[in-house]
Amino acid sequence: MSRFTIHDLAETIDARAAAGGEGSYTRKLLDKGAEHCAKKFGEEAVETVIAAVENDRAHLIAEGADLLYHFLVLLKARGVKLEEVEAALDKRTNMSGLEEKASRKSGN
Repeated sequence: MSRFTIHDLAETIDARAAAGGEGSYTRKLLDKGAEHCAKKFGEEAVETVIAAVENDRAHLIAEGADLLYHFLVLLKARGVKLEEVEAALDKRTNMSGLEEKASRKSGN
């Protein structure tokens, strides 16, 4: 049995965005625009933080799933591919987190 990955989720979002239709929550989000998608992502981020602070494992897992979904929808709304985010992360793996963070402050 194969594992479900974030790439599978991105492909599902792409397919639902292309198919459209009244029955697609993804399509409804995208039709409301990137700003709406950003707001939904923010709401899910807050809910994820609350679940983490409350130390509710099941709730954190559920909210984490919602957060990832809404992040990918937001990327789709802005025309950013998951691979572009992965490339940015890949560049960062060649230095420590502290070095990477310092390089962003200096504008590099």
